[in-house]
Amino acid sequence: MPLLPRLALASVIANVAIVVTGGAVRLTDSGLGCPTWPRCTDQSYTATQEMGIHGAIEFGNRLLGVIVVGVAIACLVGALRQRPRQRRLVWLSGAVVFGVFAQILIGGLTVLTTLNPWLVGVHFLGSMAVLVAAYAFWRAVREPAPPETIPRPLRALGWIIAAVSASVITVGTWVTGSGPHAGDHGAARIDIDAETISQVHADLVFLLVGLSVAAWLALWGVGARRAAKAALVLVGIELAQGLIGFVQYVTGVPEVLVGAHMLGASLVWLATLALVANLAPVRSDRLRELVGADHGLLDRVA
Repeated sequence: MPLLPRLALASVIANVAIVVTGGAVRLTDSGLGCPTWPRCTDQSYTATQEMGIHGAIEFGNRLLGVIVVGVAIACLVGALRQRPRQRRLVWLSGAVVFGVFAQILIGGLTVLTTLNPWLVGVHFLGSMAVLVAAYAFWRAVREPAPPETIPRPLRALGWIIAAVSASVITVGTWVTGSGPHAGDHGAARIDIDAETISQVHADLVFLLVGLSVAAWLALWGVGARRAAKAALVLVGIELAQGLIGFVQYVTGVPEVLVGAHMLGASLVWLATLALVANLAPVRSDRLRELVGADHGLLDRVA
């Protein structure tokens, strides 16, 4: 595999990893392990021995952020060095760099506002937004797959699924923001009834699973095998995520399950992006690449 696709994949993995380690910071009450920002203390950019395990965990998450930045910049440099240069790759990799730096600033604000629960939720949603650009960049640098004929209503269904998936994740941040894991014992919580918002979250999950199953059956029925496989993967991840969510709810939201649920949210979002990508029509420049490799393809598409 050429270097740029590897870097792009590393960027996707790194952005998922920062979500997981960010969850570990909150679930271990280490959100203020470094009580200020951009320094860890007023005198030091690094955690000190006196700060204990909480300082080490929070500082470790900040170090991973440096790696995420490095990989994002490497992708941008790789896109700029492509010959011929592709504007779309430059814009997508640049969007990842911008998003990562924006996330650093939002993360700093959450510390400076003593883990404001609304900002913590925005910080998580920001990671999902960065994943959109990182995943799109990874798809763009890969070898293009032969196009499938997807009826327009099913493409529209894909965007509906994406909207519902985004709603599930957004409401999930409100559920977490009203729950017990604040990241620090003194941090505020969202003033909303936890049971009510949890029920809204569950209802949206049922809707998402139903739409995803419908998409899988419909895509299989029209012979779009690759897109149908993407829908089936999404359904499988949704069911696993739903099971984790149910078990954590009835067991009093233990830390390990909350962490697994945060990872699951990232995987659900990536699987949603994969479905939308497989439903999208092939862009003209990508079609030219395919035709260049297979001169009979244009006839098959027609």
